[in-house]
Amino acid sequence: MLHLLQSIRQLLQTVSRKLSRKWLHLRMRGRPAVEVLAAERRLRGKDQLKWLQRSDIVVVSFGKSGRTWLRVMISHLFRVMYALPENALLSFDNFHRLNSAVPRIFFTHDNYIKDYTGDADSKRPFYHKRVVLLARDPRDVAVSQFFQWKFRLKPGKVAINNYPERGSDISLFDFVSGDTGAGMAAICDYLNLWAQESGQLENFYLLRYEDLRREPHAQLSALLEFMQVDASPEHIDAAVEYSSVENMKKMESSKKFQLAGARMLPGDKKNPDSYKVRRAKVGGYRDYFNDGEIEAIDSQLAASLDPVFGYSAVLDKS
Repeated sequence: MLHLLQSIRQLLQTVSRKLSRKWLHLRMRGRPAVEVLAAERRLRGKDQLKWLQRSDIVVVSFGKSGRTWLRVMISHLFRVMYALPENALLSFDNFHRLNSAVPRIFFTHDNYIKDYTGDADSKRPFYHKRVVLLARDPRDVAVSQFFQWKFRLKPGKVAINNYPERGSDISLFDFVSGDTGAGMAAICDYLNLWAQESGQLENFYLLRYEDLRREPHAQLSALLEFMQVDASPEHIDAAVEYSSVENMKKMESSKKFQLAGARMLPGDKKNPDSYKVRRAKVGGYRDYFNDGEIEAIDSQLAASLDPVFGYSAVLDKS
């Protein structure tokens, strides 16, 4: 019963946020589109700043870096630890409200807070928080972003996040290597700023998607230690097994987490490229380009990304 009330509460909050944005667009009718989008970004940033300030832990990532996988993994861990409802997905404080031992975890792509605070060149609002940066090779992220843009993104998100217009005749290579708002240049800029600012944060943890894929038990264990969550090896085993790629795809197809909204639903069940959980392959970007394009992409990465992330031109795919 409590879980149902929590789901209703989340739904009402979502509806309230959407109504606020619609009201904003109505008030600004006739104004230039760029002004309307800037105002909506500030409104979204104001909401996100409130969650950030109330959070115990922040998980930050560029879109398509494995955040949903990590969220499902941690959600199941807490469900097992505290006997929480099976189909519940961690969303900020919903688990905390069911059991106060669960920390309030804010998952964010950090898209909008800077638009509200003006901190475009720093991570000042995060300085006193316990922050996990989930990083993934920008080459793989950019390819996944292309399919996200092509098959999943709603028109409003395309505009507000500076993606190319829907239906644009842009190749995968040009999307990945060009200035598209979700290509390698944007992803490297995003990660580089976090690397630059990491020393200012009181508690900062870098988690690489590739490391979590290679040794999920060890990496999850280390992450939970940073999060100050005392989980047993059995809890960790259960979380890793539950969040396997095969099970994630099965759950998405069967709408297991439909209460979590569109984030866990395919755009088209018949199109594997429209699924949230698409391939999850380390170094999979190489499957889409010829040798010359791969060389150009690898060179761009080497020249653009802070070496602290460890993504060399030749990626270890183990």
